[in-house]
Amino acid sequence: MKISGIGSSLPKKVVTNEMLSQILDTSDEWITERTGIKERRVLSSEYVLDLAVDAAQKALADANMDAKDLDYIICANVVNEYVTPALSCIILEKIGARCPCFDLNGACVGFIYACDIAEAYYKIGKVKNVLVVCAEAPAHMLDWHDRTCAVLFGAGAGAAVLTPGDNIIKTRFTGSPGWDRLYEMHDLQWCPYDEKGTTNLPLVMHGQDVFKFATSTCVSDLKALFEETGIKPDEIDTYFIHQANLRIIRYIQTMLRQPAEKFPTNIQKYGNTSSASLPILLDEMKREGKVHDGDMLAFSAFGAGLVSGAMLMKW
Repeated sequence: MKISGIGSSLPKKVVTNEMLSQILDTSDEWITERTGIKERRVLSSEYVLDLAVDAAQKALADANMDAKDLDYIICANVVNEYVTPALSCIILEKIGARCPCFDLNGACVGFIYACDIAEAYYKIGKVKNVLVVCAEAPAHMLDWHDRTCAVLFGAGAGAAVLTPGDNIIKTRFTGSPGWDRLYEMHDLQWCPYDEKGTTNLPLVMHGQDVFKFATSTCVSDLKALFEETGIKPDEIDTYFIHQANLRIIRYIQTMLRQPAEKFPTNIQKYGNTSSASLPILLDEMKREGKVHDGDMLAFSAFGAGLVSGAMLMKW
């Protein structure tokens, strides 16, 4: 398949590093040096659903397509305001679509997973037009008094319309054991509340181990795709790397021996938006005229699971 339309949506409220320093033992210098993040967007008057619908409608408009022409909707999402129905079901109703839909929880790799599933459905003749929506609000999982995690994440949504084409060249996915080395999960039978049943138990990450996992898997995934396809790193016009940490992106750039201008970033403005990270960045690049017909694009992401994924695509 190919991407025929792209769109994104972000909350209005901006939270700067200076604002966080008023409630956390941190500073703009400390956050910027370790992550590259200067500010992030967080939900205030909006809901995750609002961002998802807005991004979906923008992608449909960009593709010049009516929602009733969709054959499938795939929504990548970790957490939102509802347990059930699935977020994709509500998006379907809001945009006026009439097709099968489902959610997937691939964390930050969700966009690449969704594109791969759409491609597989197309190859067996089940679909022609697929809407992929990635909508995330990681703040729902955070303790805003924990400076190691609270400074990292922001909310956002990105969407893409996929239609028939021969532009997805190759994908690759990995799953690795060891999630408990990187993330602390509270042993309350996976209950999201504390012993009193009142307070959400937050996500806790082990930063150095996450860094090692992210850099090693991104580089190995991309190198494997280059070897399998015969495409050389120099032939890639733009590398879209999951926007989790600027140091991770720069490390991957160095290991692939590519110039920094091939690795666009927006993490400084939005923080880590999980699966929405890649489509938001792609939408910005397209609107700024920095993605052109015939460009070779490489996507790479890593996330909780532990999972990673990469995709080569011709625009």
